[in-house]
Amino acid sequence: MEDKELVVTLEQLEGYQFKIDFGIGPELLMDEPIPLGTDKGPNAARVLSAAIGNCLTASLLFCLQKARVDSRIIKSTVSTKITRNDKGRMRIGQSRVTIQAEIDQNENTVNRIGKCIELFEDFCIVTQSVRQGLDVKVDVIDQNGKSLYNSGQ
Repeated sequence: MEDKELVVTLEQLEGYQFKIDFGIGPELLMDEPIPLGTDKGPNAARVLSAAIGNCLTASLLFCLQKARVDSRIIKSTVSTKITRNDKGRMRIGQSRVTIQAEIDQNENTVNRIGKCIELFEDFCIVTQSVRQGLDVKVDVIDQNGKSLYNSGQ
């Protein structure tokens, strides 16, 4: 499989509110919590939590379907702890994902379910990427396209 590139566009509306265009489907309004923002949409930590939970849930569902196990996801919950690092900066310390699934467990499916439980996390691209750390490069340019900052190529 060849590499893919995803492009997401963010446009400031006012204050800390941003319109996020994924290039598909509806746009998303993101905002920072009060007192910094107005809490009219999720902030980046909440969206990251949702991405982690969605990826794991979809990965488990895909594996169960591929293994021909009757199942449906009832609900997934992601609990993310925001902590301070040694410099006092806020960081995502930990996320805990709970996936509640209705699974047809019988003598014919127990081995296939076990295999999915062993494998599904490894196929979740978001969670595995976050766990290993991301190589994030940052560029800041002005309105004329002039580079103001580049974290490296």
